[in-house]
Amino acid sequence: MKPKNLLFILSDEHSRDALGCYGHPMVQTPNLDALATRGVRFDSAYTNCPICVPARASLATGRYVHEIGYWDNAHPYEGKIPGWGHRLIDAGHRVDSIGKLHYRSADDADGFGNHVIPLNVVDGIGDLMGSIRSDPPARQGARQGILGAGPGDSTYIDYDTDIAEHSCQWLRDAAERRQQNANEKPWVLFSSFVCPHPPFVSPQELYDLYPFDKLTMPVQNHLDEQPQHPELVNLRRIMQHDAPYTEDEVKRVMAAYYGACTHLDRQIGKVLRALEETGLAEETRIIYTSDHGENLGRRGLWGKFTMYEESAGIPLIMAGPDVPQGEVREDVVSLVDCYQTILECAGVPQTEDENDLPGTSLWPIAQGAACERVAFSEYHAVGSSGGWYMLRDGRFKYVHYVGAPSQLFDLDADPLEVNDLSASPEYQEVLKNCERKLREIVDPESVDARAKADQLALVEKHGGREAVLARGTFTNSPVPGEILIFRSGS
Repeated sequence: MKPKNLLFILSDEHSRDALGCYGHPMVQTPNLDALATRGVRFDSAYTNCPICVPARASLATGRYVHEIGYWDNAHPYEGKIPGWGHRLIDAGHRVDSIGKLHYRSADDADGFGNHVIPLNVVDGIGDLMGSIRSDPPARQGARQGILGAGPGDSTYIDYDTDIAEHSCQWLRDAAERRQQNANEKPWVLFSSFVCPHPPFVSPQELYDLYPFDKLTMPVQNHLDEQPQHPELVNLRRIMQHDAPYTEDEVKRVMAAYYGACTHLDRQIGKVLRALEETGLAEETRIIYTSDHGENLGRRGLWGKFTMYEESAGIPLIMAGPDVPQGEVREDVVSLVDCYQTILECAGVPQTEDENDLPGTSLWPIAQGAACERVAFSEYHAVGSSGGWYMLRDGRFKYVHYVGAPSQLFDLDADPLEVNDLSASPEYQEVLKNCERKLREIVDPESVDARAKADQLALVEKHGGREAVLARGTFTNSPVPGEILIFRSGS
């Protein structure tokens, strides 16, 4: 594979099934659908943690969350553990970011040479309240985020428009540099959008694309259908979703979320057209993915956090030179694979130490190379009593909860994950085999204890529980220049 430029497009909270190319009957994402048509779509891609900061740290470093200790949204990546960006910069490549990073600070040596309109964690600290794992407070504002959904404008909608404009200008500048220096090493542009992350608001014209009479209520949404796993019950309580929402309230969120997906697609379309117009398309590969998904009312849950497909599953599309067209891969992959994938695209060889990383380059898999692997994800943040760990192994998904019952799903027979097989006698051998494979990757109990110890130490560093509660929390990280409103944590 010849070295090429890489346009890496990342979104935030884009569920795998909320794209036309992944089979959604309504969501309009024509630009991403066209990208999939001229590239490879991965149907079994996963985040390594279904919450922003840890997922992005894992993507950057090519390591699992328990290996690097960025546990939650108050443990932001600061570049201390080198990532693929550091390797490329050291090798003389241009590596720039535009948009959301959710790292600690643009002043850090985080693997990007330039940061354009970056969005990082609040005050370089982030969501401290998420680090309170013992008797955590209810998250004020979470329920209002559902009740306030609908058509309108938001800073996130405007921010994504700005990200697209800056990305287009960056590509035009790159084309000029190429004319001046044809021998410039391949570059990486990390164009990182924030939609369709809440707030659940989208422009009226996009909201209207999704009329209520065409929307289907989410699976297991009604109270008598919701899985009563103790950790999920606890999550609903902490996030204030334990009381039901009306059908209209649910569908307002769905229409707004889908509208934000279409807005995101339009911005990505601008960037992809700029790539063509500048003449860079023939020497640039493209990756599109998201940091995690969105529950969107399924199981009575909203946001991310869980190990269900709608939350832990992510879209992943690759296109460009040397990438097959119109292909679909069922191979199990995850964000941790981006490290080797990006290095190979730029032509930077792996070091001996990097051969021990858990990921692998996705380019051979895109080209059809056989790949028998498992995917691993973990969660140590808000709403969890103990660590949550997921293993995707072939047709089976195993979810291990420290201190609570496990779950087992057959995704071939039960793609909506409504039938937990963990208590079925005929699946006990499968359950044991999945747990054995999981423990080859991680010691769930010891990692859970280490995460909680680090989180407790962080809370104490900032004055203790009462001080953190007094600081309050916030619903969404503000875009550059936006005034943040803290909510009470009591």
